Amino acid sequence: MDGQLIAFTGIAAGLVAMPGADFTVVVRNALVSRRAGIACALGIAGALLVHTALAVAGVAAVLTAVPPLFRALQLLGGAYVLYLGVRTLHSVRRRRAAGTGDPPVVSEAGALRQGFVTNALNPKAAVTFLSLLPQFVPAGSPTTPRMLVLALIVVALALIWFPAVALLVDRLGRWLRRPRTARAIEAVTGTALTALGLGLVLEPLRA
Repeated sequence: MDGQLIAFTGIAAGLVAMPGADFTVVVRNALVSRRAGIACALGIAGALLVHTALAVAGVAAVLTAVPPLFRALQLLGGAYVLYLGVRTLHSVRRRRAAGTGDPPVVSEAGALRQGFVTNALNPKAAVTFLSLLPQFVPAGSPTTPRMLVLALIVVALALIWFPAVALLVDRLGRWLRRPRTARAIEAVTGTALTALGLGLVLEPLRA
């Protein structure tokens, strides 16, 4: 592996592991079950594959060149994350009133969809990779094959990090799933998703 690939891997690992909506939604689903958490993680990895493929194809450049389209996607993505947050907080309040602690059942397909949609509707991811990937293409080298390699590194990192988060949450599940603890953690994740969603929605409106 050459020096540029090592440097890119380090930077990409930092971007993938950065706390945000992806991390929060994986934790939320992993509290339900290990399978739901891993399915959500796979959904995020699938969306990252789409983002990096768009960056390779140059489609992400269109988002940068057409601000209204970029802002529309931001609003859509923010609205979805906000919806997840509000729904989570409503579920916590309802279960607290009922005196139960178990999180709502989420199917593996539903968790996969949540992970995919949460990441896919974030246009910043596509633009980030569009600006990052070309910097690690050596001068004189074929662009597309090199960028495909870089894209696969990003997806591989996501396939390592997010399932690891889900497995860690599941490993701590006996403590995390205690009624009071489960409600507290889900309240925190719901609040985080709501705040992230509001930020995503308000950002394009301020532009």
